[in-house]
Amino acid sequence: QVQLVESGGGLVQPGGSLSLSCAASGNIFSINGMGWYRQAPGKQRELVARIYSDGSTNYADSVKGRFTISRDNSKNMVYLQMNSLKPEDTGVYYCWAAVIIRVQFGNSKYLEVWGQGTLVTVSS
Repeated sequence: QVQLVESGGGLVQPGGSLSLSCAASGNIFSINGMGWYRQAPGKQRELVARIYSDGSTNYADSVKGRFTISRDNSKNMVYLQMNSLKPEDTGVYYCWAAVIIRVQFGNSKYLEVWGQGTLVTVSS
């Protein structure tokens, strides 16, 4: 089965930087897109950034110019470089992937997969 494993969360001061990584593994035929979502205490989960197979990206307005998403297709990994961090960036960050897996009889299946989340805390 497909799994996503995040790393890089932690405590950082306002104005600081932090990098997140996510590795996808399992019976993957192809990955159509990968990205990051976050959820602050008492709020709904929201999109942070996504990157697709054609290289296109989209970002939340609140992180444009500060965060950069990138992908290493050969390693099935996605990264999020976070600069100029603000207290409102605090939350649990979840890796997301849209994948195609191989199943029996030569068929394939589309799945959306979530990681377990990693906590990012921005505080003085």
